Amino acid sequence: MSKLLEIEGVCSGYGDVKVLHDINLYVEEGEILSVVGANGAGKTTLMRTISGQLPTTAGEIRFMGEAVNHLPAYKIAERGIIQVPEGRRLFPYMTVHENLLIGSTMKHVRASREKNLQYIYQLLPRLKERERQVASTLSGGEQQMLAIGRALMENPRILMLDEPSLGLSPLLVSTVFELVQTIAKAGTTVLLVEQNVKQALKISSRAYVLENGVVAMNGPSSELIDNPYVKKAFLGL
Repeated sequence: MSKLLEIEGVCSGYGDVKVLHDINLYVEEGEILSVVGANGAGKTTLMRTISGQLPTTAGEIRFMGEAVNHLPAYKIAERGIIQVPEGRRLFPYMTVHENLLIGSTMKHVRASREKNLQYIYQLLPRLKERERQVASTLSGGEQQMLAIGRALMENPRILMLDEPSLGLSPLLVSTVFELVQTIAKAGTTVLLVEQNVKQALKISSRAYVLENGVVAMNGPSSELIDNPYVKKAFLGL
């Protein structure tokens, strides 16, 4: 597999507050990569930096070999780096159908709008059933499915999911993680940021553990899930 996304020596934060310190990681094409860690470890900051919402203060982010960290967020999205933000960020008073259509406003994806819409309704039949319902009336799980569906409308080369299990019941958490696996099997590369370390490691091929804005460890997920430190710090074992 080839490296789709490469992050080298990246530092980032909010104004004078530095959050990420010399981050190095990569995502291979076709894989599910997890970035796990406790609340406040810098996971969301990493996602916002990759997607161009926050500037890098050092280092470089390369996508398909091209440096992109100098680009505005909309240009990064046009290249196929699509983020599903923490908390879903739907348009609450618009319908399911309208929220999905918003995901196909970029010029290069308009031609495939109807095809993508039918794919998403097939992948997520509950959204088809609710297509005329306003987003604010959906359950938490349905809203998360809608947020993921909206991102898929943008033909992502890499789908970045920020805490997709947040606030969901255990049953819905399992449903969301199964959906992530289905999306990956269909050919979309996934970068998954999660506090639910156990579930994230179960479905990913590799993982990075963030602590206080630095990469504390990384490796195959199957090895990290058995690591004594990970077990004690994150799995309560």
